[in-house]
Amino acid sequence: MFSVSNMPSTTSVLSTYTTFAASAMLVKTVLNEVQNLTNQLIPQQLREKILAKLGGLMGNSSSQMTLVIDENNGLPINEMFEASEIYLRTKISPSVLRLKVSKAPRDKTFSITINKGEKIIDTFEDIEVIWQMICTETQKTTSDYDGYLNSEKVERRSIELSFHKKYKEKVLSTYLPCVLEMSKTIKEEDKVLKLQPLGCYHENVNLDHPSTFDTLAMDPTLKKELMDDLDRFVKRRKFYKRVGKAWKRGYLLYGPPGTELRRLLSTVNQSILVIKDIDCSSDFQNREAGGYDQRDSQLTLSGLLNFIDGLWSCCGDERIIVFTTNHKDRLDPALLRPGRMDMHIHMSYCTPSGFKILACNYLGLTDHSLFTEIEKLITEVEVTPAEVAEELMKSEEAGVALKGLVKYLHMKKTEHVEANTEGEKEVRAEDKESEEVKVEAETKGRKTNKRKARRGRSRR
Repeated sequence: MFSVSNMPSTTSVLSTYTTFAASAMLVKTVLNEVQNLTNQLIPQQLREKILAKLGGLMGNSSSQMTLVIDENNGLPINEMFEASEIYLRTKISPSVLRLKVSKAPRDKTFSITINKGEKIIDTFEDIEVIWQMICTETQKTTSDYDGYLNSEKVERRSIELSFHKKYKEKVLSTYLPCVLEMSKTIKEEDKVLKLQPLGCYHENVNLDHPSTFDTLAMDPTLKKELMDDLDRFVKRRKFYKRVGKAWKRGYLLYGPPGTELRRLLSTVNQSILVIKDIDCSSDFQNREAGGYDQRDSQLTLSGLLNFIDGLWSCCGDERIIVFTTNHKDRLDPALLRPGRMDMHIHMSYCTPSGFKILACNYLGLTDHSLFTEIEKLITEVEVTPAEVAEELMKSEEAGVALKGLVKYLHMKKTEHVEANTEGEKEVRAEDKESEEVKVEAETKGRKTNKRKARRGRSRR
């Protein structure tokens, strides 16, 4: 029977607990020292092999499977390793203590990757996977021209992906392809757009233009149609392959000078081929108009057409071809048909909506007392966005800049009226002159008839 007298005293309980805790700490310290000593004396690969052999002898079959993704797999770079490294940048959590940061001179952002030994836990369709960066150093021996042997340390990197072995098929068939696709998307977003001039194959410059669709003074409806068309084209790779068409799209930008044709080219952040001022670049004018001789041009029309939709059109994916011209009517009809220039975009003169975009970009204004007058004047005169932008840049004070624009538009309107008046005067003068010529001709005709009549009577 339990009695209070048989209970141990508080002092003995505390003494026993202290002894147990001290023993546990001693064992832990000894094990840590042994582990550190083992790590120093035995290479990691050898330790892993020994542990694997011991596990097999003891019948301790692990349920975990590990995929090893080497950085170099007999090729310059293992695509799966690069994709995994890019993908893991988006999965870095506060629990990761060591990161590697780098940046190339032309990169837009920092490149952040996990350091060796760090682990990242990811979840995909209720499957938990563990990523770990592994780095090992090996001795590489090389010989120079004199036959002397040189030894250097080489770091070999790999990424290990661990998961329950029952999910092997799902990881290989679904998860890893998903990692590849996501890494491609991230690379596209970080890609630096380069300007490559014709004929200079080894020279290029970064094209970091500040213009975007948001800052483009363009008709909102037309702008939305263009953006929707571009988005639809980029997403339809499988569709083009299914219907048997080359994955390309042609755009013709036409309009008067100063209507932001060049700025529109800067807003498409993809790999594009640009042929500017096609009516002037080569002899691509209308063959039906006469005077057309392809021998006079180094770049022939047939060569260009073959590149756009001939056999060469199948030798590339996601090809966007942009043509610009100020005179659409001068182009050969063979260039204008769908399949070559699929979408014709008219960059017209400045509109009231385009003016509001320019006012917001240059002056930071969305409304002003002069807006109504300016919008009315813009509908009455032909003024390009470039002309409006130039007037808005003449003063840092919004009111002064807008008054200057009003004055400029009134001047354009006066010039337009005077030009029309002068034109009407010239037309009236030409009509009067032609009327006088007609009267003079009729008078001469009557005189001639009278002389003929008199001659006829005199002969009788």
